[in-house]
Amino acid sequence: MSEKEIAHYRGPIGWLEIVGSAAGVAEVYFVETEIAHATVAPSLRACVTQLDEYFQRARKKFSLALDLRGTAFQTRVWRELLNIPYGKTIAYRAMAVAMGDRNALRAVGHANGQNPISIIVPCHRVIGSNGSLTGYGGGLWRKEWLLHFEGALNARVMHAPR
Repeated sequence: MSEKEIAHYRGPIGWLEIVGSAAGVAEVYFVETEIAHATVAPSLRACVTQLDEYFQRARKKFSLALDLRGTAFQTRVWRELLNIPYGKTIAYRAMAVAMGDRNALRAVGHANGQNPISIIVPCHRVIGSNGSLTGYGGGLWRKEWLLHFEGALNARVMHAPR
């Protein structure tokens, strides 16, 4: 893969732009403009294929090389997101506890909001302790759609131990 390659993918909830590097997928984000000619860099075909499989309910876990670019704490949070199973949700507080610092609730929330790899690094699976759907870079309606799609909205929310 050259320094930076791009692919576009039209999913059921809009267009995604995928950016990759030699290390793997670096960004997947929603774009609001219609893409006239969807391009797929050869190095990103596996990502597009796996997104297709996900939206066809044939894939529940992605197996792609990821190029996570952020602070040490952010990348730690993003790696923790990868442990949330398909169809499940976790509360921000429970995630902070799982990472070893129940007081890092706001920092975890902020890092979650900075996740550059939508869907594949499933930040949409993190919700408020009361079950509320809080922020999502692609829009709350997309977060709700994804959680319904995965069957997680009515699933039990994992809470932090008291």
